[in-house]
Amino acid sequence: MRIDEALLNEAKAYAARNGRSLTSVMEDALRQLLNRSTEAARRPRVKLIVSDQPVGFQPDVQARLDAGEKLEHIAWDLDDAERMTGDVAR
Repeated sequence: MRIDEALLNEAKAYAARNGRSLTSVMEDALRQLLNRSTEAARRPRVKLIVSDQPVGFQPDVQARLDAGEKLEHIAWDLDDAERMTGDVAR
């Protein structure tokens, strides 16, 4: 077995800092890796929501972009509207 020398040196330093053997550190790391794989396999799959709306910005935002405004300025204005009304002005 070959282990990347830099990784091995980090593991040795970690073991020394924590008063552990290199073997125990490597065993724990392998256990954690295997447990994560098992947990990930047991997790239910997430169904993503898909929109049938056209891709792009709201028409008013797109008009401002087409007029040469920068998106960050438009977003700042939208943030102001949200602060004033509690909703996005459309």
